[in-house]
Amino acid sequence: MQKTTSCQLKNLEELKLPQNPKILIIGGGYGGLKVALGLQKLVSFSSNNKPEITLISKHDYHYQTTLLHKVAIGTLSPRKARIYYRKLLDPKKVRFIKDKIINLSPNERCVYGNGGRYDYDVLVITLGFKPDSFGIKGVKEHSFKLSSLNRALKLSQHIEHKFKDYIHSKNPDDLSVVVCGTGFTSIEFAAELASQIEELCLICGIDKKIPKITCIGRSDRILPVFDTKLSQKAVKKLEDMGVKLITKGNVKEVCKNGVIIERNGKDEFIKANTILWGAGVKGSDIIEKSSIPNRKGRIEVDRQLRCFDYPEIFVVGDSACPTTKDAIHAPTAQLSAQMGDFVARMLSQKLKGKSFTESFSFKHRGTVCSIGHTDGVGIVYGKNVSGEFAAFMKNTIENRWLFSLGGFPMVFRKGQFRYRSSN
Repeated sequence: MQKTTSCQLKNLEELKLPQNPKILIIGGGYGGLKVALGLQKLVSFSSNNKPEITLISKHDYHYQTTLLHKVAIGTLSPRKARIYYRKLLDPKKVRFIKDKIINLSPNERCVYGNGGRYDYDVLVITLGFKPDSFGIKGVKEHSFKLSSLNRALKLSQHIEHKFKDYIHSKNPDDLSVVVCGTGFTSIEFAAELASQIEELCLICGIDKKIPKITCIGRSDRILPVFDTKLSQKAVKKLEDMGVKLITKGNVKEVCKNGVIIERNGKDEFIKANTILWGAGVKGSDIIEKSSIPNRKGRIEVDRQLRCFDYPEIFVVGDSACPTTKDAIHAPTAQLSAQMGDFVARMLSQKLKGKSFTESFSFKHRGTVCSIGHTDGVGIVYGKNVSGEFAAFMKNTIENRWLFSLGGFPMVFRKGQFRYRSSN
């Protein structure tokens, strides 16, 4: 891991762009897509103004990471989850390239992918996150992760096969699921699975008392980003759904058939043939291995989301490590999207030859954790919410993102609604 320079207080010189600059965006998540769409909308393209704007992603499609738990349980189909870049981007304004970035070379002002070299005048890094195993034995080999659509689909197929094959295996451990972590991803997955257990058991002819779902967390309560009252409400809802919650449990090893945890000074072995690792994330491995100073794959940025060591590089979303108090916040889709909007506005102004002195400031509109499709807990504009209203607000947040991409037609095709199947 590269050491970060101590230049947080330094004000970088105002960005100067050459005529028709090459603007390269690597990563098509919330932040990267917002930069591309923002520039597509805000830049006045003409015969004299033709910046080369390129978005590179390893997939042909964007997906909402906040809905991967639904894909993993099968309550959201991959067809609805995929939003194809080529349907969103105007090729006359923003070029899309499908490629996997493998190396960053900031001193040469280029990046390398499997498809070759890509030069830039301005680079926007938005490479997302990776699961962090914290060096715990067996995490990589024996656990599933919800870090991509493909991984969510693999978990979905695995769960489906375990339930369908139970009639032959008769092994109750095949229907035992351990979730390592008690943050948003873990709790939403556990709740979504619990909400579908009865139907899965009915379809497969299984006694609904046999499946077990266990969530293990290191902290003294679940969803620690919320206050104690909301956390306790979530506990009650999950326990009513049959989810077992273990707090103050330190995972020591992930095995093929379960996990070893330490609790109250003693080791315990919890059997399960399905293990989800949701105990933490870090930045991109590509960043971590690069020459750009970073902290576990995240790059420190100034008040305008620019890299201190390479001012022509902007960093957005999970790849960024903000250093100003108005930007520091736990990485979320909402934060990434606002960062993307900010960078798009700044670059569009610079392309017009105008000054841009504004600093990025995160506007926290709310956070909601779904507990099944019709329940949840969260904070909306500073107020605690729970129950069906929280679920409604969760759907509203997801649909608002879709609206920002493709208006009402996109919401009607791919949106989340209370009384409609997501498949």
